[in-house]
Amino acid sequence: MRGVDYYELLGVHRDATASEIKSAYRTLARTMHPDVGGTAGTFRLLQEAYETLNDPVRRAHYDGGGEQEQQPSRPQPAARRRRRNFGDDPNYVPRLPRLRLDDIAWWDGIDPDARIRYLPMTGPERAPTLALVGGWSLLLLAGLAVELTAALLAGWLALLVASGAVILVLLRRHIRAHRADRSFAAEYDSSRIFGLRGSTDPEERAQQLTAELCAKYLTRLPGVRVFHGLAWPDSVFEDVDHAVLCGRRLVLVESKAWLPGHYTADEEGTLWRNGHPFRGGATRLVEGVEAFEDVLPGVEVRGAVLIYPSRSGEVTTVEQDGQVSPMTPAQFVREIGSWLAQDPATVDREAFTTLLDQVIAD
Repeated sequence: MRGVDYYELLGVHRDATASEIKSAYRTLARTMHPDVGGTAGTFRLLQEAYETLNDPVRRAHYDGGGEQEQQPSRPQPAARRRRRNFGDDPNYVPRLPRLRLDDIAWWDGIDPDARIRYLPMTGPERAPTLALVGGWSLLLLAGLAVELTAALLAGWLALLVASGAVILVLLRRHIRAHRADRSFAAEYDSSRIFGLRGSTDPEERAQQLTAELCAKYLTRLPGVRVFHGLAWPDSVFEDVDHAVLCGRRLVLVESKAWLPGHYTADEEGTLWRNGHPFRGGATRLVEGVEAFEDVLPGVEVRGAVLIYPSRSGEVTTVEQDGQVSPMTPAQFVREIGSWLAQDPATVDREAFTTLLDQVIAD
């Protein structure tokens, strides 16, 4: 018995980059999961190695000798026997995870009452306009405070009148833009959630949980607008379970209750479970992302498949860079919340109204 070297376990050099460590973990996770012949202990050790080396602080501590986990150097493989798949458990009810706010990196950096900025801008911004008014006032006071010759007085008056006319035009545009923002806010900002789900149908339990998840966590971002039950452009069916918009970033979400296991997706968006192509369900998010990219130019769109266990057991995923990724609810809050929090107090009116027009599940 001796301590296992995390670098050896992942098969990387001690100077490996974060991306190399992540890539090695994803490759091993597909073959070391208990459902594909690995052992629970070995898989937990693999996760522990990745979490340690992926965190710069924990990695530095480990490299300095701070981590001395005692594990067998060569875990004995469990007998490779095929697990019986008993399917969904009709008596099992999935629940939302309990997330500690300390584990949500973006949470404390958000002011939920921050002033909202509306796009596109329909007039000059407030700060430059006020700066021009201040400069004009100083010009006026300077001319009044000194004695000017006739020529200087004429030039001063001309400059004062010309700059005053420009400022007046800007002020009028600013006032119109402010009124437009107030009118939009009065019509739409009484709620941040649209197409609320009220069904208690057990078959829609996953969608209900995601609706609760978004309302509980993501609406802390003042610019977030959540939509439930959307049709694709030019469709009359409910093609997308949920959509979350913040600024010029949009995530389309499908909520699934599937068997426990380890889920990943390849570059084409094909789902894998426990290292094998997943045959127990499908997602249309790849097509959905492409459809909304076409109607929302300038908006960054990605997809997330939220997976809840359909029977007792654990669903695991890994962080992925693809346009569509399987996620656990906790991972969704942490990763998607962080992605949206990069512009937390902006509402794109054109994107908002486009999505609102696609809501069919009121």
